[in-house]
Amino acid sequence: MVDVSEKPPTLRTAIARGHIQMSKETFDLIKQDKIKKGNVLTVAQVAGIQGAKSCSQLIPLCHPIALTKASVAFTMSDDSPLGHRVEIEAHARCKGETGVEMEALAAVSAAALTVFDMCKAVSKDMRIGGIRVVEKSGGKSGRWTSDE
Repeated sequence: MVDVSEKPPTLRTAIARGHIQMSKETFDLIKQDKIKKGNVLTVAQVAGIQGAKSCSQLIPLCHPIALTKASVAFTMSDDSPLGHRVEIEAHARCKGETGVEMEALAAVSAAALTVFDMCKAVSKDMRIGGIRVVEKSGGKSGRWTSDE
């Protein structure tokens, strides 16, 4: 790992997004809370938060970070050119020496994988994609926002 002990602690934030594309049937079952494994978005939300908290255990050179916030939210989108999908947005925050981009990305990834796991009995034809950091702040580089 990189030594960050000389860096001053600052408030660090990151927002990441992604999506999982699926059939209308799967989309409707999620919306109606009729997936047999349970409430997909509630379980995926908890999985995403857990993913953010476990990031340093998954990514070998990631620092363990004392997060002060980890949240995951979903938007059901059926008017996208890509069809029916669940949009995922994760926020991570800490006061520390290194950023929380990886934690936000891990949250989106874990949430998307959980949606896939819970819905694969209905259809395996789901596609996870578009996972990226859209905003970060704090540290020497300050604030950054993607051009999307």
